[in-house]
Amino acid sequence: MSDRSANPATGDDQVDGPVLADGVDEEPIESNRRLYTGWAYLLVATISLLYAAFHMAALNGVSISGMIATPASLQATSSEADATAAFQALRASLGTDGEGFEGNSTRRLVKLAEDTAATASNSAEINANVAALTSANDAASEANAQARSLQRAWGERLWFLPQFPLETWNFRIVHIAGALVLGFALFAAQTHGPATGTPRQNKRLVSILAALLALPALYAVWTTLGFMNFLDSDQVVEMGGRTVWVSQPSDNAAFDNEMFSPYLGLYESEIYSFGLPLLVATFGAILLGWFEHRGRDTIAVADVILMICALAVALYLIPIYATQARQSVGTPQVPIGVAFAATAGAAMIIELTRRVAGLALVIITGVFLLYTFTAHLLPGLLAVENPYTWHRFFGFLYTDAGILGPTTAVSSTYIILFIIFAAFLQASKVGDYFVNFAFAAAGRARGGPAKVAIFASGLMGMINGTSAGNVVATGSLTIPLMKKVGYHRKTAGAIEAAASTGGQIMPPIMGAGAFIMAEITGIPYTEIAIAAIIPAVLYFVSIYFMVDFEAAKLGMRGMREDELPKFNRLVRQVYLFIPIVILIVALFMGYSVIRAGTLATVAAAVVSWLTPHRMGIRSILKAFEMAGIMSIQIIVVCACAGIIVGVISLTGVGARFSALLLDLAGVSQLLALFFAMCIAILLGMGMPTTAAYAVAASVVAPGLVQLGIPALTAHFFVFYFAVLSAITPPVALASYAAAGISGSNPMETSVASFKIGIAAFIVPFMFFYSSAILMEGEWYIVLKAGVTAVFGVFLLSSGVQGWFFGAPAAWFMRAGILLAALFMISGGLITDLIGIAAFAGLYFVQKVIAPPADAQIAVKGLD
Repeated sequence: MSDRSANPATGDDQVDGPVLADGVDEEPIESNRRLYTGWAYLLVATISLLYAAFHMAALNGVSISGMIATPASLQATSSEADATAAFQALRASLGTDGEGFEGNSTRRLVKLAEDTAATASNSAEINANVAALTSANDAASEANAQARSLQRAWGERLWFLPQFPLETWNFRIVHIAGALVLGFALFAAQTHGPATGTPRQNKRLVSILAALLALPALYAVWTTLGFMNFLDSDQVVEMGGRTVWVSQPSDNAAFDNEMFSPYLGLYESEIYSFGLPLLVATFGAILLGWFEHRGRDTIAVADVILMICALAVALYLIPIYATQARQSVGTPQVPIGVAFAATAGAAMIIELTRRVAGLALVIITGVFLLYTFTAHLLPGLLAVENPYTWHRFFGFLYTDAGILGPTTAVSSTYIILFIIFAAFLQASKVGDYFVNFAFAAAGRARGGPAKVAIFASGLMGMINGTSAGNVVATGSLTIPLMKKVGYHRKTAGAIEAAASTGGQIMPPIMGAGAFIMAEITGIPYTEIAIAAIIPAVLYFVSIYFMVDFEAAKLGMRGMREDELPKFNRLVRQVYLFIPIVILIVALFMGYSVIRAGTLATVAAAVVSWLTPHRMGIRSILKAFEMAGIMSIQIIVVCACAGIIVGVISLTGVGARFSALLLDLAGVSQLLALFFAMCIAILLGMGMPTTAAYAVAASVVAPGLVQLGIPALTAHFFVFYFAVLSAITPPVALASYAAAGISGSNPMETSVASFKIGIAAFIVPFMFFYSSAILMEGEWYIVLKAGVTAVFGVFLLSSGVQGWFFGAPAAWFMRAGILLAALFMISGGLITDLIGIAAFAGLYFVQKVIAPPADAQIAVKGLD
């Protein structure tokens, strides 16, 4: 990166030479991230790339055994084509009888041919075609059988590799277990100093105690292997085509039936040989991990134990959920081993969440867990009739209504796929190009670097799904430059935080919450992406106006021509947008999100060959490695949010909040929406957007839908505020990340970012008053709604900043501007006309009368 700023000591705000983004695509290194070298790096890098590649293969149904059988499969496909051609030839030879034949049944066509041949003049041709069809069908059947046999044989030889497609729950269990293993390998329980710093003193006793925990952890693994061997034996009982798993105390009446005698002792084994050892190892390793200090290039012994425990949980749940025990989850009959496994799994998810996402989500999850076991003691809205036992709750938690529910469903499919796509784009340095393009396009405007932050964050938001990550990627360049052209460091950080937050609602690749929205509502992702266009425009337009008016008030300049990248040169590299264009086109051509994302990923690798950063085998492997590492935070956050969703689902607290919203709506729908906004923001404070939306969608969105608000509008309302929680004080993650770069006070920065984004807080209410904002309705209605909304946002920004058409605005003018803005935002024809009339009057006053900014309205005659 060349000369981001001049020497601060000189006070010069000039920049020496052009500003060129370099390193935007490099992944940030967290303070508790381990930095391995040598064989340790190779091992962890291999695990990471295999983890990401596993998902890419699984989502596209690719397996090694299937690839080996590809020639046979192609032969089978060719044979089927020959059979189809023979079918059509026979049908054509039957004349009018063939033309009237419907369907594709070979048996019925042959019977018709035999009947027709008895009287037809071309009976010899018909008989020959019948023989050809029979022969072609036999050849196709044999070729298909050979292909299946070959794939099955190689599947048995490669027994240690997964066979795709995996059963849904199994896939999600493996997905979480892999993230836990990789996460504990990469992220330490405490923060490290600088990469070159001296590690803190490690107490040998702590490592020895942690090593001793390997005994119960491995014993739990050994027990699960025993359970798997038992299920593969001929001792098990099958009912209705599924294996039975009987986990009951030895004195249970079920064992009076001799058929179930092989299951005697399983209950005790689940407790004493699996559950208790697993919990001792898990909680012991978590506790000791807080005190075991290792160098940044060395893994803690306690974390190795946690990796083993994560494998033990997966090894137990996968075979048990393949039995009839799966139907008993959430009931007192659920195997007690499931409760033990879920307890250990939840504890590891929460601990890894603490390491990668901070304490906010952990504390909120803890409050929900505490609520589960104390809800029967609480009054009113929060009360439940009967207390939940540990066995029942945790026997319910690790299911598709909890940890394995919508949040993990999305993180294991769409999210990780687009993380891989982002990793491929970053490997080809597309991020640097986006930021340079933004500088060339917007750097000349007044307050140039601030405008660049908006454009760059919008572009980066298409490949970066997190607000804080977007801040780090673009803010490291834009924030210092904003400070150099005259912005206060607090304002510079706030602008970057507000701009980066908008990346979450920027189509086509919106934040991970948008994929969860598609999963929960059943609305296709393409419809959600289309609906997001105007809200995204309104968000960035509002930030742009706020920044522009701030620059105008401070008399800031833009950047000089020689300080900027050459626009003509960047235009010649516009082909770097091709992967994103392919993604958009594929989605709207009807391809699935998985297929469209895969095509875009391949396109990113191909397009890289037009750049100096060509992706060969090594670069592709590196991209998969980066994707595996980048995915850990979002996967574990989604899993942790699944715990909260499980609590809401089991206790029904979401339905009770819905009833409260209905009661409020009886007083005022606006009051109900305001309450829903507050809940969504409160739930999102300190939480990543994905978790914030997942929780708010479970608590708030159902109530809005019951008010009669369409599902898309209700969920977008919640999603928008979940996104905005990243810049809402007192806990604003994006603002805190920006403050770290700008050197400002985090709380002051969060308040400033809230002010800059204030207009965006009005936008979700537009959804309620005008669904055309979400692209619903005729094109002219959508166009009118979009134009008036943009104008309303302009007036709102003008009123907040106190700058109106080239001059400061007096306080009464600001009040009038804000009132006119609210009329424009409400969306009705009459209110729009009132808003336009008010604007015309205010414009006349500002230009003709030109009241000074400190003007007062004199009040006379009161005495």
